[in-house]
Amino acid sequence: MRHLLCALALLIGFGTALQAKSVTTNCVNPLTYTDIPDNDVIRVGDDFYMISTTMYFCPGAPIMHSRDLVHWRIVNYVYDTLNDDDVYNLRNGRNAYGKGQWAASLRYHDGMYYVLFIANDQQKTYVYKTRDIQRGTWEKTVLDRVFHDASLLFDDGHVYLVYGNGDLRIAELKPDLSGVQPGGVDQVLISAPRNGYSLRAEGAHFYHIGDYYYVIEIDWPSGGVRTETCWRSKQLLGPYESKIILQGAFDGRGDGVAQGAIFDTPAGDWYAVMFQDHGAVGRIPTLQPLTWEDGWPVLGDRTVPVKTFDVNLKPYGENYVWDSDEFRSKRNQLALVWQWNHMPDDAAWSLTERKGWLRLRTAHVATGVMDARNSLTQRTVGPRCVSEVRMDVSGMKPGDRAGLCAFQSNYASIGVEMASDGRKELVALTRVPGNGRRDGGAERITELLRKPLQSDIIYLKITYIFTPQRAGERADTAFLSYSEDGHTWHLVEGMLQMRYTLDLFTGYRSMLYNYATATTGGHVDFDYYRQTAF
Repeated sequence: MRHLLCALALLIGFGTALQAKSVTTNCVNPLTYTDIPDNDVIRVGDDFYMISTTMYFCPGAPIMHSRDLVHWRIVNYVYDTLNDDDVYNLRNGRNAYGKGQWAASLRYHDGMYYVLFIANDQQKTYVYKTRDIQRGTWEKTVLDRVFHDASLLFDDGHVYLVYGNGDLRIAELKPDLSGVQPGGVDQVLISAPRNGYSLRAEGAHFYHIGDYYYVIEIDWPSGGVRTETCWRSKQLLGPYESKIILQGAFDGRGDGVAQGAIFDTPAGDWYAVMFQDHGAVGRIPTLQPLTWEDGWPVLGDRTVPVKTFDVNLKPYGENYVWDSDEFRSKRNQLALVWQWNHMPDDAAWSLTERKGWLRLRTAHVATGVMDARNSLTQRTVGPRCVSEVRMDVSGMKPGDRAGLCAFQSNYASIGVEMASDGRKELVALTRVPGNGRRDGGAERITELLRKPLQSDIIYLKITYIFTPQRAGERADTAFLSYSEDGHTWHLVEGMLQMRYTLDLFTGYRSMLYNYATATTGGHVDFDYYRQTAF
Protein backbone atom coordinates (compact mmCIF):
# COMPACT_ATOMS: atom_id res chain seq x y z
CA MET A 1 0.00 0.00 0.00
CA ARG A 2 2.83 2.34 0.88
CA HIS A 3 4.47 1.72 -2.51
CA LEU A 4 1.14 2.38 -4.26
CA LEU A 5 0.70 5.67 -2.41
CA CYS A 6 4.24 6.69 -3.31
CA ALA A 7 3.62 5.82 -6.94
CA LEU A 8 0.38 7.84 -6.94
CA ALA A 9 2.18 10.77 -5.35
CA LEU A 10 4.89 10.64 -8.00
CA LEU A 11 2.29 10.51 -10.76
CA ILE A 12 0.38 13.43 -9.26
CA GLY A 13 3.61 15.40 -8.91
CA PHE A 14 4.65 14.55 -12.46
CA GLY A 15 1.23 15.58 -13.76
CA THR A 16 1.40 18.84 -11.84
CA ALA A 17 4.85 19.54 -13.28
CA LEU A 18 3.56 18.90 -16.80
CA GLN A 19 0.60 21.15 -16.18
CA ALA A 20 2.84 23.91 -14.83
CA LYS A 21 5.14 23.55 -17.80
CA SER A 22 2.28 23.72 -20.26
CA VAL A 23 1.12 27.13 -19.05
CA THR A 24 4.49 28.89 -19.17
CA THR A 25 6.51 30.05 -22.16
CA ASN A 26 10.27 30.36 -22.02
CA CYS A 27 11.48 33.75 -23.21
CA VAL A 28 15.00 34.08 -24.56
CA ASN A 29 15.79 37.68 -25.50
CA PRO A 30 15.74 39.18 -28.01
CA LEU A 31 12.19 38.20 -28.90
CA THR A 32 13.26 38.23 -32.51
CA TYR A 33 16.74 39.20 -33.66
CA THR A 34 15.49 41.68 -36.21
CA ASP A 35 14.61 45.34 -36.65
CA ILE A 36 11.38 46.10 -34.73
CA PRO A 37 11.94 49.49 -33.04
CA ASP A 38 9.79 51.99 -31.16
CA ASN A 39 7.43 49.34 -29.88
CA ASP A 40 4.04 50.04 -28.42
CA VAL A 41 2.01 47.14 -27.02
CA ILE A 42 -1.56 46.79 -25.76
CA ARG A 43 -3.67 43.93 -24.47
CA VAL A 44 -7.30 43.38 -25.47
CA GLY A 45 -8.71 40.34 -23.66
CA ASP A 46 -6.30 37.45 -24.24
CA ASP A 47 -4.71 39.13 -27.27
CA PHE A 48 -1.62 41.31 -27.34
CA TYR A 49 -0.91 43.70 -30.21
CA MET A 50 2.34 45.47 -31.03
CA ILE A 51 3.12 48.25 -33.49
CA SER A 52 6.53 49.35 -34.73
CA THR A 53 8.25 52.02 -36.80
CA THR A 54 8.91 51.24 -40.47
CA MET A 55 9.46 54.82 -41.71
CA TYR A 56 9.58 54.89 -45.54
CA PHE A 57 8.71 51.25 -46.20
CA CYS A 58 5.25 50.51 -47.60
CA PRO A 59 2.85 49.23 -46.44
CA GLY A 60 3.69 50.81 -43.10
CA ALA A 61 3.11 50.59 -39.36
CA PRO A 62 2.88 46.79 -39.00
CA ILE A 63 0.47 45.31 -36.49
CA MET A 64 1.82 42.21 -34.77
CA HIS A 65 -0.23 39.78 -32.67
CA SER A 66 0.69 37.43 -29.83
CA ARG A 67 -0.95 35.46 -27.05
CA ASP A 68 2.19 34.42 -25.19
CA LEU A 69 4.31 37.63 -25.53
CA VAL A 70 7.19 35.61 -26.96
CA HIS A 71 5.93 34.71 -30.44
CA TRP A 72 4.72 37.57 -32.65
CA ARG A 73 3.11 37.49 -36.10
CA ILE A 74 2.47 40.35 -38.50
CA VAL A 75 -1.30 40.35 -39.09
CA ASN A 76 -1.98 43.73 -40.68
CA TYR A 77 -0.61 47.14 -41.66
CA VAL A 78 -2.13 50.48 -40.76
CA TYR A 79 -1.65 52.06 -44.21
CA ASP A 80 -0.58 51.19 -47.74
CA THR A 81 1.15 54.52 -48.30
CA LEU A 82 1.16 57.84 -46.46
CA ASN A 83 1.02 60.13 -49.45
CA ASP A 84 1.00 59.76 -53.24
CA ASP A 85 3.58 62.46 -53.94
CA ASP A 86 7.14 62.91 -55.19
CA VAL A 87 8.53 61.85 -51.82
CA TYR A 88 6.91 58.41 -51.76
CA ASN A 89 7.18 57.91 -55.52
CA LEU A 90 10.95 58.60 -55.43
CA ARG A 91 10.53 61.34 -58.03
CA ASN A 92 12.54 64.49 -58.71
CA GLY A 93 15.23 63.59 -56.20
CA ARG A 94 12.76 63.39 -53.33
CA ASN A 95 12.54 60.58 -50.76
CA ALA A 96 11.53 59.83 -47.18
CA TYR A 97 14.71 58.10 -46.04
CA GLY A 98 15.08 58.40 -42.27
CA LYS A 99 11.64 59.96 -42.10
CA GLY A 100 8.07 58.85 -42.73
CA GLN A 101 6.21 57.04 -39.95
CA TRP A 102 7.82 57.36 -36.52
CA ALA A 103 7.07 55.94 -33.08
CA ALA A 104 3.35 55.16 -33.19
CA SER A 105 1.05 55.06 -30.18
CA LEU A 106 -1.42 52.14 -30.19
CA ARG A 107 -4.53 52.24 -28.01
CA TYR A 108 -7.93 50.52 -27.65
CA HIS A 109 -10.97 52.40 -26.35
CA ASP A 110 -14.70 51.65 -26.48
CA GLY A 111 -14.38 49.01 -29.20
CA MET A 112 -12.08 51.10 -31.40
CA TYR A 113 -8.35 50.71 -32.06
CA TYR A 114 -6.38 53.93 -32.50
CA VAL A 115 -2.91 54.59 -33.93
CA LEU A 116 -1.23 58.01 -33.77
CA PHE A 117 2.19 58.92 -35.19
CA ILE A 118 4.06 61.69 -36.95
CA ALA A 119 5.25 61.66 -40.55
CA ASN A 120 8.23 63.91 -40.08
CA ASP A 121 8.88 64.37 -43.80
CA GLN A 122 5.49 66.13 -43.90
CA GLN A 123 5.53 67.75 -40.44
CA LYS A 124 2.10 66.32 -39.71
CA THR A 125 0.50 63.90 -37.27
CA TYR A 126 -1.63 61.02 -38.49
CA VAL A 127 -4.46 59.37 -36.58
CA TYR A 128 -5.89 56.06 -37.79
CA LYS A 129 -8.74 54.05 -36.32
CA THR A 130 -10.46 50.72 -36.98
CA ARG A 131 -12.75 48.27 -35.18
CA ASP A 132 -10.95 45.22 -36.61
CA ILE A 133 -7.23 45.45 -35.96
CA GLN A 134 -6.34 42.14 -37.62
CA ARG A 135 -8.33 42.32 -40.85
CA GLY A 136 -9.93 45.74 -41.00
CA THR A 137 -9.14 48.87 -42.95
CA TRP A 138 -8.19 52.09 -41.20
CA GLU A 139 -9.87 55.49 -41.30
CA LYS A 140 -7.37 58.37 -41.45
CA THR A 141 -7.32 61.86 -39.93
CA VAL A 142 -4.44 64.30 -40.44
CA LEU A 143 -3.48 66.87 -37.81
CA ASP A 144 -1.44 69.89 -38.94
CA ARG A 145 0.76 69.79 -35.88
CA VAL A 146 3.83 67.76 -35.02
CA PHE A 147 3.51 65.57 -31.92
CA HIS A 148 6.94 63.93 -31.75
CA ASP A 149 7.07 60.44 -30.16
CA ALA A 150 3.55 60.93 -28.79
CA SER A 151 1.60 58.60 -26.50
CA LEU A 152 -2.20 58.61 -26.22
CA LEU A 153 -4.20 58.35 -23.01
CA PHE A 154 -8.00 58.03 -22.81
CA ASP A 155 -8.84 59.23 -19.31
CA ASP A 156 -12.23 59.95 -17.74
CA GLY A 157 -13.84 61.25 -20.94
CA HIS A 158 -10.77 63.15 -22.11
CA VAL A 159 -8.06 62.30 -24.64
CA TYR A 160 -4.54 63.43 -23.85
CA LEU A 161 -1.15 62.86 -25.35
CA VAL A 162 2.37 63.37 -24.04
CA TYR A 163 5.01 64.14 -26.66
CA GLY A 164 8.37 65.76 -27.36
CA ASN A 165 11.88 65.30 -26.05
CA GLY A 166 13.80 67.03 -23.29
CA ASP A 167 10.74 69.01 -22.28
CA LEU A 168 7.78 66.63 -22.47
CA ARG A 169 4.51 68.38 -23.25
CA ILE A 170 0.90 67.39 -22.77
CA ALA A 171 -1.93 68.32 -25.13
CA GLU A 172 -5.64 67.50 -25.15
CA LEU A 173 -7.37 66.25 -28.29
CA LYS A 174 -11.01 66.35 -29.25
CA PRO A 175 -12.94 63.22 -28.17
CA ASP A 176 -12.91 61.87 -31.75
CA LEU A 177 -9.18 62.71 -32.16
CA SER A 178 -9.95 64.98 -35.12
CA GLY A 179 -7.89 67.84 -33.75
CA VAL A 180 -6.64 69.70 -30.70
CA GLN A 181 -9.35 70.45 -28.16
CA PRO A 182 -10.00 74.23 -28.10
CA GLY A 183 -9.22 75.54 -24.63
CA GLY A 184 -7.91 72.13 -23.56
CA VAL A 185 -4.70 71.28 -21.75
CA ASP A 186 -1.63 72.33 -23.75
CA GLN A 187 1.55 72.88 -21.74
CA VAL A 188 4.91 71.56 -20.60
CA LEU A 189 4.36 68.55 -18.35
CA ILE A 190 7.90 67.42 -17.47
CA SER A 191 11.25 69.14 -17.95
CA ALA A 192 13.98 66.51 -17.78
CA PRO A 193 17.43 67.36 -16.36
CA ARG A 194 19.70 69.00 -18.91
CA ASN A 195 23.17 68.33 -17.56
CA GLY A 196 24.89 64.99 -18.05
CA TYR A 197 22.66 63.63 -20.82
CA SER A 198 23.25 63.13 -24.53
CA LEU A 199 19.54 62.24 -24.95
CA ARG A 200 16.84 63.64 -22.69
CA ALA A 201 13.33 62.27 -22.18
CA GLU A 202 12.21 60.85 -25.52
CA GLY A 203 9.91 58.02 -26.64
CA ALA A 204 7.31 58.70 -23.95
CA HIS A 205 4.54 56.23 -23.04
CA PHE A 206 1.66 57.59 -20.94
CA TYR A 207 -0.52 55.58 -18.52
CA HIS A 208 -3.03 56.02 -15.71
CA ILE A 209 -2.67 52.98 -13.46
CA GLY A 210 -4.26 52.91 -10.03
CA ASP A 211 -3.67 56.16 -8.19
CA TYR A 212 -0.87 57.39 -10.43
CA TYR A 213 -0.26 58.88 -13.84
CA TYR A 214 2.94 57.42 -15.27
CA VAL A 215 5.18 58.67 -18.07
CA ILE A 216 8.01 56.29 -18.98
CA GLU A 217 10.69 57.51 -21.37
CA ILE A 218 14.22 56.95 -22.59
CA ASP A 219 17.30 58.88 -21.50
CA TRP A 220 20.94 58.48 -22.42
CA PRO A 221 23.35 59.61 -19.71
CA SER A 222 26.63 60.89 -21.14
CA GLY A 223 29.13 58.05 -21.05
CA GLY A 224 26.41 55.61 -19.99
CA VAL A 225 23.85 53.37 -21.64
CA ARG A 226 20.29 53.86 -22.78
CA THR A 227 18.11 54.11 -19.70
CA GLU A 228 14.37 53.86 -19.07
CA THR A 229 13.09 56.45 -16.62
CA CYS A 230 9.64 56.62 -15.04
CA TRP A 231 7.86 59.80 -13.91
CA ARG A 232 4.76 59.59 -11.74
CA SER A 233 2.17 61.88 -10.15
CA LYS A 234 -1.25 61.50 -8.56
CA GLN A 235 -2.35 64.56 -10.50
CA LEU A 236 -2.54 64.73 -14.29
CA LEU A 237 -0.53 67.95 -14.49
CA GLY A 238 1.93 67.05 -11.75
CA PRO A 239 4.25 67.69 -10.11
CA TYR A 240 6.01 64.49 -11.28
CA GLU A 241 8.79 62.62 -9.49
CA SER A 242 11.20 60.31 -11.33
CA LYS A 243 13.04 57.02 -10.89
CA ILE A 244 15.23 54.84 -13.13
CA ILE A 245 13.38 51.60 -13.89
CA LEU A 246 15.71 49.87 -16.39
CA GLN A 247 19.42 50.46 -16.91
CA GLY A 248 22.38 48.31 -17.87
CA ALA A 249 24.38 46.70 -20.66
CA PHE A 250 22.79 43.62 -22.18
CA ASP A 251 23.72 40.44 -24.01
CA GLY A 252 27.43 41.14 -24.34
CA ARG A 253 26.99 44.63 -25.76
CA GLY A 254 27.41 48.03 -24.20
CA ASP A 255 24.05 49.16 -25.60
CA GLY A 256 21.29 49.47 -23.04
CA VAL A 257 17.69 48.36 -23.38
CA ALA A 258 15.01 51.07 -23.30
CA GLN A 259 11.98 52.69 -24.96
CA GLY A 260 8.76 50.76 -25.15
CA ALA A 261 5.52 49.83 -23.45
CA ILE A 262 4.30 48.26 -20.21
CA PHE A 263 1.15 46.14 -19.92
CA ASP A 264 -0.51 43.41 -17.88
CA THR A 265 -1.81 39.91 -18.65
CA PRO A 266 -5.28 38.52 -17.89
CA ALA A 267 -3.78 36.89 -14.78
CA GLY A 268 -2.43 40.21 -13.50
CA ASP A 269 1.26 39.73 -14.31
CA TRP A 270 3.11 42.70 -15.77
CA TYR A 271 5.71 42.90 -18.53
CA ALA A 272 7.43 45.40 -20.80
CA VAL A 273 8.73 45.33 -24.37
CA MET A 274 11.88 47.44 -24.75
CA PHE A 275 14.35 47.50 -27.64
CA GLN A 276 18.12 47.47 -27.87
CA ASP A 277 20.25 49.14 -30.54
CA HIS A 278 22.15 46.22 -32.02
CA GLY A 279 24.32 47.58 -34.81
CA ALA A 280 23.59 46.81 -38.44
CA VAL A 281 20.69 44.41 -37.89
CA GLY A 282 18.74 47.28 -36.34
CA ARG A 283 16.88 47.83 -33.09
CA ILE A 284 15.76 44.51 -31.67
CA PRO A 285 12.89 43.94 -29.18
CA THR A 286 13.23 42.34 -25.76
CA LEU A 287 10.62 41.28 -23.23
CA GLN A 288 11.30 42.27 -19.65
CA PRO A 289 9.45 41.18 -16.48
CA LEU A 290 7.89 43.98 -14.46
CA THR A 291 7.33 44.11 -10.71
CA TRP A 292 5.67 46.86 -8.70
CA GLU A 293 7.61 48.29 -5.76
CA ASP A 294 6.01 51.07 -3.71
CA GLY A 295 3.94 52.10 -6.70
CA TRP A 296 6.91 52.12 -9.12
CA PRO A 297 7.20 49.77 -12.12
CA VAL A 298 10.62 48.09 -11.95
CA LEU A 299 11.78 46.26 -15.06
CA GLY A 300 14.15 43.33 -15.53
CA ASP A 301 16.00 42.01 -12.51
CA ARG A 302 15.87 45.03 -10.20
CA THR A 303 16.36 47.38 -13.19
CA VAL A 304 18.97 45.18 -14.96
CA PRO A 305 17.83 43.77 -18.36
CA VAL A 306 17.39 39.99 -18.32
CA LYS A 307 18.24 37.47 -21.02
CA THR A 308 15.86 34.60 -20.22
CA PHE A 309 12.91 33.88 -17.95
CA ASP A 310 9.53 32.14 -17.98
CA VAL A 311 6.39 34.00 -19.00
CA ASN A 312 3.20 32.91 -17.24
CA LEU A 313 1.30 32.32 -20.47
CA LYS A 314 0.70 29.19 -22.51
CA PRO A 315 2.90 28.87 -25.64
CA TYR A 316 1.05 30.04 -28.73
CA GLY A 317 2.16 30.08 -32.37
CA GLU A 318 5.48 30.95 -33.97
CA ASN A 319 7.24 34.15 -34.97
CA TYR A 320 6.29 35.56 -38.37
CA VAL A 321 8.11 38.82 -38.97
CA TRP A 322 10.40 37.41 -41.69
CA ASP A 323 10.12 34.30 -43.85
CA SER A 324 11.12 32.51 -47.05
CA ASP A 325 8.77 32.78 -50.03
CA GLU A 326 8.30 30.49 -53.03
CA PHE A 327 5.93 33.05 -54.65
CA ARG A 328 3.14 30.53 -55.14
CA SER A 329 0.30 32.88 -54.24
CA LYS A 330 -2.81 32.30 -56.34
CA ARG A 331 -3.74 35.93 -55.88
CA ASN A 332 -1.66 38.98 -56.62
CA GLN A 333 -1.01 39.50 -52.95
CA LEU A 334 2.38 39.45 -51.26
CA ALA A 335 3.02 37.85 -47.88
CA LEU A 336 2.87 40.27 -44.97
CA VAL A 337 6.59 39.97 -44.27
CA TRP A 338 7.35 41.99 -47.43
CA GLN A 339 7.54 45.77 -47.68
CA TRP A 340 8.37 47.98 -50.64
CA ASN A 341 11.04 50.65 -50.52
CA HIS A 342 8.67 53.64 -50.63
CA MET A 343 5.38 53.42 -52.56
CA PRO A 344 5.10 50.70 -55.21
CA ASP A 345 3.73 51.03 -58.72
CA ASP A 346 1.18 48.21 -58.56
CA ALA A 347 1.01 47.95 -62.34
CA ALA A 348 4.70 47.04 -62.47
CA TRP A 349 4.80 43.84 -60.43
CA SER A 350 2.89 40.56 -60.45
CA LEU A 351 2.64 37.16 -58.80
CA THR A 352 0.25 35.82 -61.44
CA GLU A 353 1.77 36.67 -64.84
CA ARG A 354 4.15 33.75 -64.43
CA LYS A 355 2.87 31.13 -62.03
CA GLY A 356 5.19 30.55 -59.08
CA TRP A 357 7.37 33.58 -59.82
CA LEU A 358 7.52 37.20 -58.74
CA ARG A 359 7.77 39.49 -61.77
CA LEU A 360 9.24 42.98 -61.40
CA ARG A 361 8.78 45.28 -64.41
CA THR A 362 10.71 48.48 -65.08
CA ALA A 363 8.27 51.37 -65.27
CA HIS A 364 10.54 54.20 -64.15
CA VAL A 365 14.10 55.26 -64.93
CA ALA A 366 16.44 55.34 -61.93
CA THR A 367 20.07 56.11 -61.18
CA GLY A 368 20.55 53.27 -58.68
CA VAL A 369 18.83 51.24 -55.97
CA MET A 370 18.35 54.32 -53.78
CA ASP A 371 15.80 55.82 -56.19
CA ALA A 372 14.55 52.62 -57.83
CA ARG A 373 10.82 52.08 -57.37
CA ASN A 374 9.29 48.65 -56.84
CA SER A 375 12.24 47.36 -54.86
CA LEU A 376 10.94 44.69 -52.49
CA THR A 377 12.48 44.32 -49.03
CA GLN A 378 12.45 42.01 -46.07
CA ARG A 379 14.09 42.20 -42.65
CA THR A 380 17.33 40.35 -42.10
CA VAL A 381 17.82 38.39 -38.88
CA GLY A 382 20.70 37.75 -36.49
CA PRO A 383 22.96 36.57 -35.23
CA ARG A 384 23.66 35.41 -38.83
CA CYS A 385 21.49 34.72 -41.84
CA VAL A 386 21.59 33.94 -45.54
CA SER A 387 19.27 35.38 -48.20
CA GLU A 388 19.12 33.54 -51.53
CA VAL A 389 17.20 34.06 -54.78
CA ARG A 390 16.90 32.37 -58.16
CA MET A 391 16.39 34.92 -60.95
CA ASP A 392 15.45 34.74 -64.63
CA VAL A 393 16.79 37.74 -66.54
CA SER A 394 15.62 36.80 -70.05
CA GLY A 395 13.15 39.72 -70.11
CA MET A 396 15.69 42.48 -69.43
CA LYS A 397 16.21 45.44 -71.76
CA PRO A 398 19.45 47.36 -72.43
CA GLY A 399 20.33 49.53 -69.44
CA ASP A 400 18.41 47.39 -66.93
CA ARG A 401 19.86 46.44 -63.56
CA ALA A 402 18.41 43.62 -61.41
CA GLY A 403 19.48 41.54 -58.46
CA LEU A 404 19.81 41.22 -54.71
CA CYS A 405 20.97 43.95 -52.33
CA ALA A 406 22.02 44.22 -48.68
CA PHE A 407 20.19 47.51 -48.27
CA GLN A 408 21.05 50.46 -46.09
CA SER A 409 22.96 53.66 -46.80
CA ASN A 410 26.15 51.56 -47.09
CA TYR A 411 24.98 48.76 -49.35
CA ALA A 412 26.24 45.79 -51.33
CA SER A 413 24.52 44.36 -54.38
CA ILE A 414 24.99 41.44 -56.70
CA GLY A 415 23.02 41.16 -59.91
CA VAL A 416 22.86 41.44 -63.66
CA GLU A 417 23.47 44.47 -65.87
CA MET A 418 22.45 44.55 -69.53
CA ALA A 419 24.64 46.67 -71.79
CA SER A 420 23.39 48.75 -74.71
CA ASP A 421 24.45 46.00 -77.14
CA GLY A 422 22.45 43.35 -75.28
CA ARG A 423 25.35 41.73 -73.43
CA LYS A 424 24.57 40.67 -69.87
CA GLU A 425 27.13 40.78 -67.11
CA LEU A 426 27.13 39.61 -63.51
CA VAL A 427 28.18 42.56 -61.35
CA ALA A 428 28.86 42.80 -57.61
CA LEU A 429 29.62 46.10 -55.89
CA THR A 430 29.55 48.01 -52.64
CA ARG A 431 28.44 51.58 -52.15
CA VAL A 432 29.60 53.81 -49.28
CA PRO A 433 28.48 57.45 -48.96
CA GLY A 434 31.23 59.96 -48.44
CA ASN A 435 30.32 60.87 -44.88
CA GLY A 436 27.75 58.25 -43.94
CA ARG A 437 24.86 60.37 -45.14
CA ARG A 438 23.25 60.01 -48.55
CA ASP A 439 23.00 63.74 -49.18
CA GLY A 440 26.60 64.72 -48.43
CA GLY A 441 30.12 63.92 -49.60
CA ALA A 442 31.27 61.87 -52.55
CA GLU A 443 30.02 58.30 -52.55
CA ARG A 444 32.44 55.46 -53.25
CA ILE A 445 31.33 52.66 -55.56
CA THR A 446 33.67 49.68 -55.37
CA GLU A 447 33.23 47.05 -58.05
CA LEU A 448 34.00 43.60 -56.65
CA LEU A 449 33.09 41.50 -59.68
CA ARG A 450 32.20 41.87 -63.35
CA LYS A 451 31.94 38.85 -65.62
CA PRO A 452 29.90 37.78 -68.65
CA LEU A 453 26.69 35.98 -67.82
CA GLN A 454 26.51 32.54 -69.36
CA SER A 455 22.79 31.86 -68.80
CA ASP A 456 19.56 33.74 -68.20
CA ILE A 457 19.11 31.84 -64.92
CA ILE A 458 21.32 32.98 -62.06
CA TYR A 459 21.38 32.22 -58.32
CA LEU A 460 22.39 34.99 -55.92
CA LYS A 461 23.15 34.92 -52.21
CA ILE A 462 24.05 37.34 -49.40
CA THR A 463 25.47 36.08 -46.11
CA TYR A 464 25.08 38.41 -43.13
CA ILE A 465 27.24 38.19 -40.01
CA PHE A 466 25.78 40.48 -37.34
CA THR A 467 27.16 38.81 -34.23
CA PRO A 468 30.16 36.50 -34.77
CA GLN A 469 29.60 32.90 -33.75
CA ARG A 470 32.85 31.38 -35.03
CA ALA A 471 36.54 32.21 -34.89
CA GLY A 472 37.58 34.62 -37.61
CA GLU A 473 34.13 36.16 -38.11
CA ARG A 474 33.74 39.92 -37.91
CA ALA A 475 30.66 41.73 -36.68
CA ASP A 476 28.34 43.49 -39.14
CA THR A 477 29.82 42.11 -42.35
CA ALA A 478 28.08 40.88 -45.49
CA PHE A 479 29.40 38.59 -48.24
CA LEU A 480 28.12 38.09 -51.79
CA SER A 481 27.95 34.78 -53.67
CA TYR A 482 26.59 33.48 -56.97
CA SER A 483 25.90 30.16 -58.63
CA GLU A 484 25.14 29.25 -62.22
CA ASP A 485 23.56 25.89 -61.41
CA GLY A 486 22.22 26.27 -57.86
CA HIS A 487 24.76 23.80 -56.47
CA THR A 488 28.26 25.16 -56.89
CA TRP A 489 28.59 28.57 -55.23
CA HIS A 490 31.31 31.14 -55.85
CA LEU A 491 32.19 33.63 -53.13
CA VAL A 492 32.86 37.15 -54.41
CA GLU A 493 36.17 38.52 -53.20
CA GLY A 494 35.65 41.40 -50.80
CA MET A 495 32.90 42.19 -48.34
CA LEU A 496 30.65 44.95 -47.05
CA GLN A 497 31.28 46.48 -43.64
CA MET A 498 27.69 47.20 -42.67
CA ARG A 499 26.83 50.31 -40.68
CA TYR A 500 23.57 51.41 -39.12
CA THR A 501 23.34 55.02 -40.23
CA LEU A 502 20.74 57.59 -39.27
CA ASP A 503 20.13 58.88 -42.79
CA LEU A 504 18.04 55.73 -43.36
CA PHE A 505 17.48 54.88 -39.65
CA THR A 506 16.55 51.25 -40.37
CA GLY A 507 18.31 47.93 -40.00
CA TYR A 508 19.71 46.09 -43.00
CA ARG A 509 17.21 44.46 -45.31
CA SER A 510 17.53 42.11 -48.24
CA MET A 511 16.18 43.85 -51.33
CA LEU A 512 14.98 42.40 -54.64
CA TYR A 513 15.40 45.10 -57.28
CA ASN A 514 14.93 45.70 -60.99
CA TYR A 515 15.27 49.17 -62.49
CA ALA A 516 15.86 50.80 -65.84
CA THR A 517 18.58 53.34 -66.60
CA ALA A 518 17.54 53.84 -70.24
CA THR A 519 14.27 52.32 -71.51
CA THR A 520 11.39 51.02 -69.41
CA GLY A 521 9.34 47.90 -70.13
CA GLY A 522 11.79 45.13 -69.29
CA HIS A 523 11.20 42.58 -66.58
CA VAL A 524 12.90 39.96 -64.41
CA ASP A 525 11.37 37.01 -62.56
CA PHE A 526 12.29 35.72 -59.11
CA ASP A 527 11.55 32.03 -58.58
CA TYR A 528 12.00 32.14 -54.80
CA TYR A 529 13.42 34.04 -51.87
CA ARG A 530 14.89 31.86 -49.13
CA GLN A 531 16.15 33.24 -45.86
CA THR A 532 17.80 31.07 -43.24
CA ALA A 533 19.07 32.09 -39.81
CA PHE A 534 22.12 30.22 -38.54
